[in-house]
Formats: sequence, structure tokens, C-alpha cells
Amino acid sequence: MDSDTFTVRTGSADVVLDLTDRAQAWCRGRGDGLLHVFVPHATAGLAVLETGAGSDDDLLAALGDLLPADDRWRHRHGTPGHGRSHVMPALVPPYATLPVLDGRLALGTWQSLCLVDLNVDNHEREVRFSFLTG
Repeated sequence: MDSDTFTVRTGSADVVLDLTDRAQAWCRGRGDGLLHVFVPHATAGLAVLETGAGSDDDLLAALGDLLPADDRWRHRHGTPGHGRSHVMPALVPPYATLPVLDGRLALGTWQSLCLVDLNVDNHEREVRFSFLTG
């Protein structure tokens, strides 16, 4: 298995960060197999969804409705509502596995691989790409 990590900066606001181009570039020339993507954080997740047409904002709005940034959370260190960030990976898991055919991600026309981060206290995230040859 071939595996690499890199760091992305997510900033100080809830974010859906598109990783598709970076994943595609990393898979180029690798043939057929699976790309496994993992974020080793208790407060970040990965989603496959359409971006740029409002779906990324809709996801953040839905997560805001489901997981409000208020004082209801028992996990209370950090900014108000920080506990919601620790619940989010149960809904948006910290991993995704994507097929790769002839060195290209086999995503649908409107699908993108995205990092989802609601934790405004941690501005840097590590992402691991692992390639399993088919």
C-alpha cells in the first residue's frame, strides 16, 4: 500500500473544502485500485457531494440545524458549541474510499471529495491518502 499525508488549512469558519483535484493528481499514473482517504481528527469528516452549486452550503446549513453551535453540548472546552464538532464525525465520517480506474478517480459527473470541518478552534487538518492496488 502506498500512503502519504498532507496538511490543509481550514480557517476560522465552518467549511466544506474540495480535495478532488489534489486526490486526482495523487492518483494519476497509479492504475486501477482504491483510494482510501482518512482524516485523523475527532472533529472532521469527509463527504462526497456536489460543490459549487450550493450543495456545500446546504450541507453546512443542515449540519448547523442538526448540530447547533450553542451551549447544549456536554463537551465544552473551546469556542461555544465546540462539542458539536465532536459529534459531527458520526454523521460525516472521517474516511472515504473511492474507486480509481486507470489512474483516475471514478467519481460521477457532479461528485467531489470534500473535507468537512466545523471546528473553528483547529485551523489545520492532516489528510492521509492511501492507494490499494487492484
